[in-house]
Order: sequence, then C-alpha cells, then structure tokens
Amino acid sequence: MEVVDYNLYTKEHEWVNIEDGIATVGISDYAQEALGDITFVELPKAGDEVEQFEEFASVESVKAANDIFSPISGKVIEVNKNLDSDPGLINRSAYEKGWIAKIKISDPEETSNLMTAEEYLKFLESIG
Repeated sequence: MEVVDYNLYTKEHEWVNIEDGIATVGISDYAQEALGDITFVELPKAGDEVEQFEEFASVESVKAANDIFSPISGKVIEVNKNLDSDPGLINRSAYEKGWIAKIKISDPEETSNLMTAEEYLKFLESIG
C-alpha cells in the first residue's frame, strides 16, 4: 500500500495535493484496495461548490458503493473524464491518473483539518 509524502489525507481515505490554490483530489491507495475493482465513478460537475468533508462524488466497486467526501471547500474546476470510460484507473493509479476532481480552494486554512502522510500512516495502523 502506497502513501504519497506530499499529499494530505482525510480519515475517510481521500487525498489532496495542493498547488497554487488548486486541490487535486482522489481516494487513497488504501481505499481503492479495500473497495476492490472499481466499476463506476459518479463525478461532481465542474462549477459545483463543495464543502469540506461533505459528499461530492461516489464510487461503486464489485464489493460496495461508497461516498467520496471533499477534503477541502471550494469550486470544482475540472473533473477526471477518463474515469467515465475507465473507472479502474483509480485501482491502477490512485495518486496519478485516478484523481477525481480539481477544486479551487476557498479557505486555505482548512488544510489544518487534514493529516500529513506520516499522520495518515499512523491512523491506518490504528484502524489496521
């Protein structure tokens, strides 16, 4: 299982990578492994306003359907359309090609509510 050092994480296993006020969001390698083969992704729409820790997308797998929660508040500016035809990208490349959405951050202070990679690894050990 992979945890990327420069990402921030939530207790619901979403990751966020922030560059120039834009947050790229996806689900962690741990989450995609737990879900199994992902068969469908319900993406948010570009232009949607999202709130931190509120549902903004969902994924379905051979095992279950799960809500995805936004790790940060802001406006969705782009979604990963490749997931429409190939939802398994999340299984194969959770941190690179399998991202879900890009969000223009409205409150940079909210990052203090997220875990660093080190904190996320400790969290995974505690639930493990």
